[in-house]
Amino acid sequence: MYRTAIYDELQQVEREVVEGERRLAEQEALIVEMKQQNEDTAKAEAELERMREEQRCRDQDRQRLLSLLQP
Repeated sequence: MYRTAIYDELQQVEREVVEGERRLAEQEALIVEMKQQNEDTAKAEAELERMREEQRCRDQDRQRLLSLLQP
């Protein structure tokens, strides 16, 4: 039962990691577009850094769960 709960949580975290990667790519593309239009990117870049930190946390969570599954 314990392992099943870990696998369930790991599946959820994996989905969040994939979605986070998608959002990061979108934000990076937005910044490129803004730079091409000579727009101020400070807020978008700050948001990107916040999103990267969240992604690092999700990655750490995934690693924690994977380590719990190691024999």
